[in-house]
Amino acid sequence: MPMNELEKLCSRAEILLNRLERLLPVDQPETNWQSGVAFRWRRQGNHGFIQPVINPHGITLNALHGIGVQKQQIDQNTRQFVQGFSANNVLLTGARGTGKSSLIKALLNRYADDGLRLIEVEKQHLVDLHDIVEMIYRRPERFILFCDDLSFEKDEPGYKALKVVLDGSVSTVSDNVLIYATSNRRHMVPEYMRDNLDTRHLGEEVHPSETIEEKISLSERFGLWVSFYPFDQEQYLGIVRHWLADFGIEKMTAEIRLQALQWALGRGSRSGRVAWQFARDFAGRRQSSGSANQCS
Repeated sequence: MPMNELEKLCSRAEILLNRLERLLPVDQPETNWQSGVAFRWRRQGNHGFIQPVINPHGITLNALHGIGVQKQQIDQNTRQFVQGFSANNVLLTGARGTGKSSLIKALLNRYADDGLRLIEVEKQHLVDLHDIVEMIYRRPERFILFCDDLSFEKDEPGYKALKVVLDGSVSTVSDNVLIYATSNRRHMVPEYMRDNLDTRHLGEEVHPSETIEEKISLSERFGLWVSFYPFDQEQYLGIVRHWLADFGIEKMTAEIRLQALQWALGRGSRSGRVAWQFARDFAGRRQSSGSANQCS
């Protein structure tokens, strides 16, 4: 056989083997549930597995300020769940940087000793939710499936998969699993003016269009909606003060206050995330300056 034909044959064989490898089951290590409290769903080829998080976030509820009502609502729901009582899937929506994701991580840290575990599932892996539930439904722990920063375009497979798992499958999700999701959008999908054009008015009654009904059908399957709102100036400064103290700076001077407000103005937002970023930057600059003075 000529050399060039042999090379072509070998190349085609390699391509075929690569395709076959993606279809064949991959032996994944058993999940070590004793290795931590936070996990991620990972995929390799067409197969998924649950992977421990090496360094989970250690934030506490006391570190979250300006969201007292929201903390109380979700803490109560989570406590019921951990204690084995009925509880709801939760959708956290609203302004960015206000503590939605941090609140879920803080609740994990609060109830980890009581058997709570968290599995983070990325949007592109939502189609695997049934597989994840089947892997953990016999476990004694209580699991939150955490879906962060969700937003969908029309007809995405993850959108339909999440709807089915929440409420709509022939089988029910086991009672040791809840879904906590965060989104900047209340209904997690874009809403357009044209969606309202088919809304019908019959007398004094308003009948939304089928498009609108479809877009709100996902969020309605969450039993508990918790909304987060932008912070006002004093709330923002209070969070700055907390994080500065966490970095060892006990007093907020007029100069620090001014810098904090300028920082928020430059970011176009007064949020908990922006407050933490300012405190981190300010503390770092002060420590760096002090170190430079000692060297000189």
